[in-house]
Amino acid sequence: MANGGRVLGDRKVALITGAGGVLGNAFCQALYRDYDIVAVHRERTPGVPSQHEWFIDPFDPRGTLPENDSQVHLIRAELTEPGEVERVADEALARFGTVDLLINNAAHSRWYANGVINGEAALDDFDNHFQTNVGVPLRLSARLAQKSWMHDNDLNRSRNRNIVNVSSLSGSELYPGGQMLYSSSKAALNQLTRHLALEFREFGVRVNAIAPNTFPAIVPTEKVLLSILELDRGRMTGGIYAIDADPPLATTPLPKHALTTTPPPN
Repeated sequence: MANGGRVLGDRKVALITGAGGVLGNAFCQALYRDYDIVAVHRERTPGVPSQHEWFIDPFDPRGTLPENDSQVHLIRAELTEPGEVERVADEALARFGTVDLLINNAAHSRWYANGVINGEAALDDFDNHFQTNVGVPLRLSARLAQKSWMHDNDLNRSRNRNIVNVSSLSGSELYPGGQMLYSSSKAALNQLTRHLALEFREFGVRVNAIAPNTFPAIVPTEKVLLSILELDRGRMTGGIYAIDADPPLATTPLPKHALTTTPPPN
């Protein structure tokens, strides 16, 4: 199978934002041998082999090493800056010909206790929260759809292409401590997820979100990572899945009345 001039292999192509953070780094370290990964980061980079290095066995300099077959493609970007989302999507498509799994993981989070009452800091940070937590996932999803997925219906379904948005329990629950802007942006991300799932069904791309409690303090990062894999391997779409300390992985929908878990039409 070919797409964009590249023969598609067995490994799926995953694009993850926030790759230098806790979850992004865990995804890259655990799965860089299983996926072709485009890792979008700011200052911190995931601790994995990348296109910027080449490994050589000093006892067999001409031999092949598996690390060189599984290099993560790093892209440094400020995703809220004009043109950066488009550059990232275009570079990923130019490198791999497609994206099979998009993980919108980059996030902006600042707490402001009674911020509206006590000062302007919270009000001034409104755009940062919504541009990063809602605008970037929307623009990146739209760019990939317009440049690739809308014209690739059969491969979308055969490769089970999908988006996983990393939301938060605070998007539906009220927590003290000044999470007003962060939680509001995550609530908007949840609703965006449902609308994208509805629109992207037309060409066979699924869209879901995970809503974890604080990790790794309350929920192990591995549990959040496994929930992404479960969604990538599944057939559900339009779901917002809570991940807390007790429930099983990605099986507790939030909220129940708003979910659509039917697979894309064949």
